[in-house]
Amino acid sequence: MFNPFRGRVRWALIGWMFAISAIAYLDRVNISIAGHSIQQEFHLDNIQLGWVFSAFVAGYALFQTPGGRLADRYGPRKILALGTIWWAVFTSLTALAPPGVAHALLILLAVRFALGLGEAVVYPASNRLVAAWIPSQERGVANGIIFAGVGAGAGVTPPLITYILVNYGWRWSFWISALIGLAAGAVWFLLARDRPGEHPWVSPREAGHINAGLPREPIGPGASKAIPWRTVALVTLSYSCFGYVAYIFFTWFFIYLNTVRKLDLKSSSFYGMLPFIAMATFSPLGGWISDRLTKRYGKRVGRCYFACVSIALAAVFIALSTLAADARLATVVLAGGAGALYLSTSVFWSMTADLGGSSAGTVSGVMNTGNQAAGAATAVVTPWIAAHFGWSASFLTAAALCVVGSLAWLMVDPERRSAGGSPGPACIESAAE
Repeated sequence: MFNPFRGRVRWALIGWMFAISAIAYLDRVNISIAGHSIQQEFHLDNIQLGWVFSAFVAGYALFQTPGGRLADRYGPRKILALGTIWWAVFTSLTALAPPGVAHALLILLAVRFALGLGEAVVYPASNRLVAAWIPSQERGVANGIIFAGVGAGAGVTPPLITYILVNYGWRWSFWISALIGLAAGAVWFLLARDRPGEHPWVSPREAGHINAGLPREPIGPGASKAIPWRTVALVTLSYSCFGYVAYIFFTWFFIYLNTVRKLDLKSSSFYGMLPFIAMATFSPLGGWISDRLTKRYGKRVGRCYFACVSIALAAVFIALSTLAADARLATVVLAGGAGALYLSTSVFWSMTADLGGSSAGTVSGVMNTGNQAAGAATAVVTPWIAAHFGWSASFLTAAALCVVGSLAWLMVDPERRSAGGSPGPACIESAAE
């Protein structure tokens, strides 16, 4: 059989997960670009728009663990394909509310909440894919590529949505986003399989390489791998701090540039891309560095200390941005903060893939619930702090949370065993190279 990805099928799947990740962020960030137009049409103030932003994140956070459980049980292939159909429906419904409709705020809240429920399956399902397809020593790079899609999607969104908005109106930006998602889901369903052994393109050599590098699961009647929940809780705490900071860029950053820093729409769309370009660049770079450090010094250094340093560096950049009087300089410094933050992204997901094994979707769903709950708080708390104390206080709050998230990694022990359990997969280094 013709195999266009001989020996590299796993990377083809990771590459398409990058595309799905980017499209997922297109579907969620488009409303922040169209936010001003939506405010004018439906007569919403900043606080009300913040509730609309939060409605998505609330649904997204609520369904993280159930979505991960579905991916564990039914496989990422089916769950992600169904997810893209769900996104398309509710992304389209966002644009269908007619001007002047009664209870417009409630309609927007309900639709965005439902969209969040559907998008919640993306990263727990992708982590289940990583747990089944990617050897432990390659998981940093794999997750870095997947989460580069976050920056790529969010970075492409400002100019794309601005162009559509200016030329065709904000509603078309949602309809086009929905069509792109449907197309990506169809390709995914044709390309993907849940396990290497189910894919006709996987060669025996690639299958052997994958299997040799997977953390060992317990064997025997009734055997199950004990999950070190204390470690998961610490990683979740750090990822919650991460999420609060990241969501400032996904929700309020474009509006901040346009209304606070007084950049025009074109300049805002250009400079608004910089943090997301930094995310897309530094996410795979961080994964590559983490894998190299892990291979040489172990997971304590390559995962825990590396995440600690990168998140602390993000705190420094974000705090320094408040001292920049020039809007363009402030944007560049904030982009540095976003990039430093995303150096650590792959570590969170590589750690939960190792800890969870066959339950990686569920474990990463628990972690990402904390992240998204913090993101929901960002959408409302950020404008509240800005209204009462100024925008500098909003960014300093984010910097302080980066410090908390950084310090949490110093208490994470990737070699920890649960009481009475067998060694978690994080303590088993793969021999496959």
